[in-house]
Amino acid sequence: MPPKFKFTREEITSAALDLTRKQGPDGLTARALAEVLGSSVKPIFGLFKNMEEVQDAVHNAAEDLYQSYLTEDMAAGKYPPYKASGMGYIRFAREEKELFKLLFMSDRMGQPVKPGKELDVIIPLIMQNTGLSREKAERFHLEMWIFVHGIASMIATAYLDWEMETVSEVLTDAYLGLKARFCDREGQ
Repeated sequence: MPPKFKFTREEITSAALDLTRKQGPDGLTARALAEVLGSSVKPIFGLFKNMEEVQDAVHNAAEDLYQSYLTEDMAAGKYPPYKASGMGYIRFAREEKELFKLLFMSDRMGQPVKPGKELDVIIPLIMQNTGLSREKAERFHLEMWIFVHGIASMIATAYLDWEMETVSEVLTDAYLGLKARFCDREGQ
């Protein structure tokens, strides 16, 4: 009979997520995780094939947390839904700096680009708010997201320390400028 492990995959993933929050993605090692768990590495590798599998679990958990920020901010009603998605992205960068870096500031060379789940909601919002075609709405979002990502990255790396009210004002300026430019092109 194989030995019974005192941890579940979920508990190890949770500990690995917390370790990544504190020490960044490079701080997630088998030895460091075992230390956090107060055990040897054996329980980790009894439930996971290798550290890459642990890192994948952490990445998925971080993605779920990020999605919860978007969902929460979009449902709160403080901002229009499209703006709320950007505010949630930036709030995630402010509150979860290392997880933001893991998801959005790590080397992606050779990895396939996967559109985020949120695009299924965001693109129709842009189309509704601007009257743009799907193709133009996707381009609009890409340009807006580059702007939002820049602010989030500067906040995550402590280059900027803007209050969320300032962030909101700047996002409004950028959105209105892009909307005017895109809608002028369309003759709307």
